Amino acid sequence: MKSTGVMRGTGVAAVLLLGAVLMAACGGSNDASGGNGASNQTGITDPAVASGNTSLDSSASSTDAAGAEASASGAPEASASDAESSGSAGTAEPAVASPESAGDSGQSQPQQAVEGAGQNPDTSVVANPDSAAVLINKQFGLPEDYEPADLVYPDVPFTFSEKIEKRMMRKEAAAALEDMFAAAKKDGIYLAGVSGYRSYERQKTIFENYVKKDGEEKARTYSAYPGYSEHETGLAIDVSGSDGKCAAEDCFGGTPEAEWIAEHAPEYGYIVRYPEGKEDITGYKYEPWHIRYVGKEIAADIAKRNITLEEYYDAVPVSK
Repeated sequence: MKSTGVMRGTGVAAVLLLGAVLMAACGGSNDASGGNGASNQTGITDPAVASGNTSLDSSASSTDAAGAEASASGAPEASASDAESSGSAGTAEPAVASPESAGDSGQSQPQQAVEGAGQNPDTSVVANPDSAAVLINKQFGLPEDYEPADLVYPDVPFTFSEKIEKRMMRKEAAAALEDMFAAAKKDGIYLAGVSGYRSYERQKTIFENYVKKDGEEKARTYSAYPGYSEHETGLAIDVSGSDGKCAAEDCFGGTPEAEWIAEHAPEYGYIVRYPEGKEDITGYKYEPWHIRYVGKEIAADIAKRNITLEEYYDAVPVSK
C-alpha cells in the first residue's frame, strides 16, 4: 500500500511539472496582448511605445491630415521637406531670375517705365516721376499735376537775389549742387545758378512766349512743351559764371566755367544734358549751361561712354 501511494504521488508531480513546461513554451500568461504593441491588463507597456518608436503611425496620421487639408483647399499635397524648404508658411517661393539671365554681362538695358499716353501725340507719361534718373524729353512727359515734394533752396549763389520758384531744386540735387559749386570755387571757378525748378504753369508761359517770338518749330529746338521740361522735375538747372555773363546763351560755351562743368559735373552726379553733336538724339540744340542731376553712378557711366540720357535708356531717336 505504501509503495502504491508513493507512485501515485510521483505521477501527480510529473504531470504538474509537464504542465509548467508547456506553459513556459507557450509564452506565459493568457493576459498578454500577443504582440499588437498595446498595454496589457497587467500594466506592462509595449516596448515600441516605451522607446518612442511611433514614427510610422504618427507619420501616417500627419500625411492623412495634410492630404485632407490640401484637398479641402484645392491645393496640391506637399511633402514635409517641401514645406520646410519654403518657409514657415509652407508655400514654395516663386522662382527669381538670376543676373546671368539678363545677358553675358549680368545687366540688362535700362528702360524708362511709362504708365500711359502723354498729352501730345506719340508721347508717354513716365511711371516714376520722382526718380532721380527719370528720362524727361519730347517723348516722355510728367503727369500734368506733378510737383516734387522735397523742393529746397540750395545754398549757392544765383544771378538774382529773390527767393523765388526758379531758385529751388529737389533736396538730393541741391546738396550735390552745393558740393559741386564748392569744389569749383577751390579750383578758382565761380559758378552761379540761373534757373532751377519750374512749375507746369511757369513752363507753359515760357514756351508760349518763345512761340510768339520765334514760332513753334524753332521754339521747340530750345524749349519744351509744358510737362516735358526737365526743369519741372526739380533735377535740372541752368548755370553760368558768377558775373552772369552769357547766362543761358551760346557764348557760355568755351568759357572756363563751361569747361570745368563738362569735366567735373559727373563727379557730383550731374551731366551736361544736351551736349554738342547730339542734337538729333536729344532733340535740343547744344546747351553747355543746362545740367541735370542723375546720380553719381549713372553720370559716371554716361560720361565714360560719351552718351546721352536717351542713349543710356536706348530711347532714340526722339520725336522732333
